Amino acid sequence: MGSTAKILAFAGSTREGSFNKMLVKIAVSGARASGAEVTFLDLRDLPMPLYDGDLEIQQGLSENVRKFRALLMGHEGLLIAAPEYNSGISGVLKNAIDWASRPLPGEASLACFTGKIAAVMSASPGGLGGLRGLVQVRWILSNIQVLVLPQQIAIPNAHEAFNADGTLKGVQQQKDIEALGASLTEFLIKLK
Repeated sequence: MGSTAKILAFAGSTREGSFNKMLVKIAVSGARASGAEVTFLDLRDLPMPLYDGDLEIQQGLSENVRKFRALLMGHEGLLIAAPEYNSGISGVLKNAIDWASRPLPGEASLACFTGKIAAVMSASPGGLGGLRGLVQVRWILSNIQVLVLPQQIAIPNAHEAFNADGTLKGVQQQKDIEALGASLTEFLIKLK
């Protein structure tokens, strides 16, 4: 994979003004400042149908699913901002994971995820900042052979937490999210 840490960053939301898109971009700046090569992906740009085994059998993996899988395969680290919907993982994020988990002919099971290292975070208008959803995201990723760093950050009251430029109003929160991206980068570099 080369000597530079390669990280794919995305949020489990397609909403244009998503708090989690803003959050993951802050982590991206921390990762880049620590020397990572980071690709930011907006899942809105790769719409995928709801996962359906019959659809997969009839049509195979769509072009957007293949693009998402290729991005996952080309990066060893993942920065994921996971919104919490009704105390759980967003449908957009779960659907993307489900499609990417499907192997191509001759490919090992979970090839897109095996050996990846992830850092997770969340922002939510609620008082827990999406913490309940992060528990599920962590569990799912761990189950599909992704090593999830123990650090995670949940930003509560997200509708009041961001400045107009996308930075966090809380100076320490801003530093903590940047440090999460830096931690993932440093971990990946140590593994090399």
